[in-house]
Formats: sequence, structure tokens, C-alpha cells
Amino acid sequence: MKLPAVFEPFVFGALLSGLMSFIVSGIATANAIGIAPGFRAQWMESWLFAWSVAFPTVLVIAPLVRRLTRVVVAPRPSGASSEMAPT
Repeated sequence: MKLPAVFEPFVFGALLSGLMSFIVSGIATANAIGIAPGFRAQWMESWLFAWSVAFPTVLVIAPLVRRLTRVVVAPRPSGASSEMAPT
């Protein structure tokens, strides 16, 4: 069963912010304390805090980033694929 399309921005924001904060907090935690005993627990604590900030930030900032992207990137020709493929 799939969620209705109205939830797409929230699901996208949750997945993007979750994955990015997971990776970045892991790198930052390893840099701060090294891969030592207790690393995983500290990483998960750091990740949950980072995600609690990242998720609402993505939801608020995404519309601005979309507008800025449209300023910088030329529109696709009509009929062009939406897949990111080299041309």
C-alpha cells in the first residue's frame, strides 16, 4: 500500500534528512571520538539529535532551494525525460 501523493514532500524530507544526518553524524562522531567502544551508541544519539533539526529544516528550506534551482538551471525541453542521464 502506498501513501497518497500529498505526503510526498514529507516522505522525501524524512528520507533525505534521515540519510544525510545519519552519514554526516557518523563521520563527525568518528572524527570526534574515533571508532572506540561506545561509538555506535554515541553515533545514534548524535544522529537522532541531528535528524530532529534536519527534518524540519529540510521541510522549511526545500521550497527556497527549488526556486533558487530554477533560477540557475535552464528548463527541460518539452518531452525530455526526467531521468538524470548524460546527454
